[in-house]
Amino acid sequence: MAVLEILPKIYSVGVLDWNVRTFHGHTYSTNRGTTYNAYLLLDEKIALVDTVLGSFRDEFIANIKQVIPPEKIDYVIANHVETDHSGALPEIMKLCPRAKVLGTEKCREGLSKHYFGAWDFQTLKSGDKLKLGKRTLTFIEAPMIHWPDSMFTYCPEDALLLPNDAFGQHYATSERFDDEADACALMDEAAKYYGNILWPLGSVILKKIEEIQKMNIPIKMIAPSHGIIWRKDPGKIISAYVSWAKNEVKKKVVVAYETMWGATEKMARKTVEGITSEGVRVKLFDVSSSDRTEIIKEMLDSEGFMFGSSTHDNNMLPNFAGFLEFVKGLHPKNRKACVFGSYGWAGGAVKEIEGVLKEAGVEIAQQGFSVKYVPDENEMKRLFEYGRDFARKIKEG
Repeated sequence: MAVLEILPKIYSVGVLDWNVRTFHGHTYSTNRGTTYNAYLLLDEKIALVDTVLGSFRDEFIANIKQVIPPEKIDYVIANHVETDHSGALPEIMKLCPRAKVLGTEKCREGLSKHYFGAWDFQTLKSGDKLKLGKRTLTFIEAPMIHWPDSMFTYCPEDALLLPNDAFGQHYATSERFDDEADACALMDEAAKYYGNILWPLGSVILKKIEEIQKMNIPIKMIAPSHGIIWRKDPGKIISAYVSWAKNEVKKKVVVAYETMWGATEKMARKTVEGITSEGVRVKLFDVSSSDRTEIIKEMLDSEGFMFGSSTHDNNMLPNFAGFLEFVKGLHPKNRKACVFGSYGWAGGAVKEIEGVLKEAGVEIAQQGFSVKYVPDENEMKRLFEYGRDFARKIKEG
């Protein structure tokens, strides 16, 4: 990624990762790649905000050298411990050994356990300020957005917010700003990021946004640590986060299933016909062949979930079990669900799925629908009605 001056004497010095296809181990698909953004602020004192994944340290250092010799850096601000943002920190500190590392107390603890470096560390709290010269940086603790150490950095002179992971996207593109990028792809990746990483933290996110709004600080640009920089309309992504954090939903249903010999798939397709007969939008996914992160993204703004699995050893099928366990961890609120599935001689999958959904806080809107072996003509008619009835419940709100 080429070095870019995003504001006078503020440079983007991060890197593009065009080819990464999984993230957080294998929990998140990054089909559009990602970026590891870092920012260099030049003043009487020089500050580097965040670093990059360790494997990109050489490119990152080369980017910094295009602007200044690294040894001139006075402060390295660590908004977040996670290694995609701190991985190049040890190498940077070798090049600027007199620099101070700044972050929260949790950040200090995390960095010491990741890298065991004896760096000069200054602990920050919300409201602390750092005078660089003409610019002043203000720090805002943001615990659990999305780690306990997380922090935002704000530059009032430029109305610039550097929030690390918040408001970001896994999106590698030659365009750098929201007014240059494909708007649909940008919001698609932002929703995917929120749904798969931040969804269970909605109440924390909402409180933090409200806190920042009460500070009455202007925000003209948001420069996250992944993806596109928001300069034309930063309010757009803030509004989206508020909506997602409030669990605002559309009249929409996600139908997700796993089938063994095709019977549960037949059931899923017939319920979809019933749902669409009521004019309710629906998305259908076979979890064994679909990208889970895409399913979660579609669930983010859906009021209804319809889940199905064949029964195997009196349990749901294993791919569906893994998917459902991930959903459980998201704690989706203000959602309705119903469950269906086929079985041979012991039909435990439907009840098992219902149990997990109840644990997750999802309302079971109607009784589960189980079919022995393959649905016959009468059962197919009832499945259509089952989908139609669920759609009506969604329309009623």
